[in-house]
Amino acid sequence: MQDFFRYIGFIALISFTFNPIDAQNAILRGQVTTIDHEPLVGASVYVSAEVGTATDTAGRFELKPTPGNLTLTVSYLGYKTYTQTLGIVAGQTVDLDIILQTEATILSTLTFTTGRFEKRLGSETVSIEVLKPSLINNSNKFQLDEALQKVPGLSVIDGQANIRGGSGFSYGAGSRVLLLMDDIPILQLDAGFPNWNDIPVENVGQIEVVKGAASSLYGSAALNGVINFRTAYAHNEPETKLSLFTSTVDAPADARFKWWDKAPVTFGTSLSHKQKIGKLDLVSSVFYLNEQSHNDSTFTKYGRINLNTRFRASKRLTLGMNLNLNGGNNSNFFFWRADSLKYSPFRGTVSKNQPLRFNIDPYLTYYDGAGNRHKLLSRYFRVENRVSNGRSNFSSQYYAEYQFQRKFKALDLNFTAGAVYIGTNVDAELYGDTTFQSRNLATYADFEKRFGSKLTISAGFRYESNRINNPGFTYPVGVVAPSEEKEAKPVLRIGANYQVGEYSFLRASWGQGYRFPTIAEKFIYTNLGGFNITPNPDLQSETGWSAELGLKQGLKLGSLKGFLDLALFRTQYQDMMEFNFIDFQRGFSSLNTGGVRISGLDASLVGEMQLFNCPTTLMAGYLWIDPKFLEFDLSPQEPGVPPTQGQRNAIGSSSTENVLKYRSRNSYKFDIESQIKRFSIGFAGTYFSFQEAIDRTFEFFVPGIKSYREMNNHGVTLLDVRVAYRPIDNLKLSFLVNNVGNAEYVSRPGLMEAPRNFALRLDWNW
Repeated sequence: MQDFFRYIGFIALISFTFNPIDAQNAILRGQVTTIDHEPLVGASVYVSAEVGTATDTAGRFELKPTPGNLTLTVSYLGYKTYTQTLGIVAGQTVDLDIILQTEATILSTLTFTTGRFEKRLGSETVSIEVLKPSLINNSNKFQLDEALQKVPGLSVIDGQANIRGGSGFSYGAGSRVLLLMDDIPILQLDAGFPNWNDIPVENVGQIEVVKGAASSLYGSAALNGVINFRTAYAHNEPETKLSLFTSTVDAPADARFKWWDKAPVTFGTSLSHKQKIGKLDLVSSVFYLNEQSHNDSTFTKYGRINLNTRFRASKRLTLGMNLNLNGGNNSNFFFWRADSLKYSPFRGTVSKNQPLRFNIDPYLTYYDGAGNRHKLLSRYFRVENRVSNGRSNFSSQYYAEYQFQRKFKALDLNFTAGAVYIGTNVDAELYGDTTFQSRNLATYADFEKRFGSKLTISAGFRYESNRINNPGFTYPVGVVAPSEEKEAKPVLRIGANYQVGEYSFLRASWGQGYRFPTIAEKFIYTNLGGFNITPNPDLQSETGWSAELGLKQGLKLGSLKGFLDLALFRTQYQDMMEFNFIDFQRGFSSLNTGGVRISGLDASLVGEMQLFNCPTTLMAGYLWIDPKFLEFDLSPQEPGVPPTQGQRNAIGSSSTENVLKYRSRNSYKFDIESQIKRFSIGFAGTYFSFQEAIDRTFEFFVPGIKSYREMNNHGVTLLDVRVAYRPIDNLKLSFLVNNVGNAEYVSRPGLMEAPRNFALRLDWNW
């Protein structure tokens, strides 16, 4: 912690250095905020062509107009323009509080994640997708990973997020995509794995997905991108929402594989409330789910309580505390019994878990007299997983971040700097029933500079320092000696955006990525279905970079309004970490597999229009990737000679072609919904091509995987349909059919996805 406070002192010193010492007299001054009382940075404020300015990071402005009658105009993309007529006499000082109302069009979409302040989606220097609450609710997605399947260029394989092929599948491994909840990381503490049901989707304001290396923005786990869940806050009127939903599954396409007599049923409910009480904003919700899976011995039961508070103590000071509590029990299995028993578990692969997780997040935002923003974020995160078969783990994490932000008006430059401390204690049977401690320290700085009205340049720097204290332990097939694992690395990024036309934006970016091994990847010992998973203390961190050239084109064709986004990209990793089979004694262990390169094309379309005079929304995307090992050698291994890295990669793959495991080269998806008076109808489709390569070991030792892949060596197309009816304005009844064609498919070997299923949902707002 001493190092963290030194970082804070350094950043604070910078902030005081930037404070001007001269005061300015103003005649017309004020603050521009959103309806949620968040300051708008860079809003245009003017009374004439000659007299105008832009708001600072606190949303404040000062003007010196000529005395007389004048019209004040305030504008900001994404918000309705504000005008007010004023009469001012010489020497008068007028103070104004101006609230801008949002303009609900896709062309006015605003983002926050990449710059830590609101800005136009089109002006981003990196690829970013935005998922709105309406699409999540309309599709009955009550868990975040299911909702994310809608995002172009992103897939989730058995809980692991994968952006543009940057990750495949590696059971229990650390994520290359960082999950944030209100700008703070919330990955599983020992394994760096997302617990999707911690995220209160019933309170979603907006989900932002940053594609490509983002380590300079948010640190180690952001090697492949960032998913930022942002909570919605109360508006002027209180709002309460109740949702009830239930679903069941149809028999599989081949009814011989149906293991149930009575079809599994899922039901759940959520209740949320948002309200302003004087200076206090309150957001609260409860959620409950009882899900019986289509896979035998698999279920999920849990409840969640969420509370977010924000108190506006003054125009300069806002503080609050957020709370999230999640508990229940679940059961799942690693792979099936056989291809003739696809929906039943292989012996020894069932895990039963009783998790309890909670986080408490105090925070504070303060704007000083010079318009500088000071922000303190913190989190205490506790995880208790009581898992069968000696896999329990208990961990605590302390997170603290100080952030400083200033807008230099004369330079049209936004500057953000900060310091981060993360400390974790892990006590787990998986790691020799000992206590591990990890610590992360980081400092960062981000710059965004506009040149004229069209060109934006952004750059960022982050310095990461990681440490794991390993006490040492003995496991059935070996010994791990005590050690202190330490490493520090800098990461950089740079990007540019040029506005070619009113809604045409060219962008280019390059950013470094970095991921330090998790405790699980270096030190795990367990057994699944007869396979050992053993430690590798020598595992090294993986580094890389991602580059892209993109075009975001705003569309205004007749009634169609939206964005078409095209991006050519390349991602390259060194020392990529993956679990690989070693031998029959050690089983699987996390290894560095050398370098990989992923090139591709990512295209997406988001829009709204009138289709046959019916309001219609559309989201669609296509992704093509070419994922390769930098070293892949099919030549036979010489007796008594250790294999080269290229030979090891070829030996471990089920394919004789150089293609990374668990990737689909081609995928597309779409979602379209139309409103027809009080009815709405929506269609969603997904296609992903055959995964050409998996771990060769699975084909040899897991019953039925090889034969199943030989018979199903083609892509999969899925279609979902939904219909909703509003008998009154604040009540909606929905009927949904997912996997209409009853396709039989897997997203990773040995685990079947759901056959055709039916859902009913009721949403009531008041």
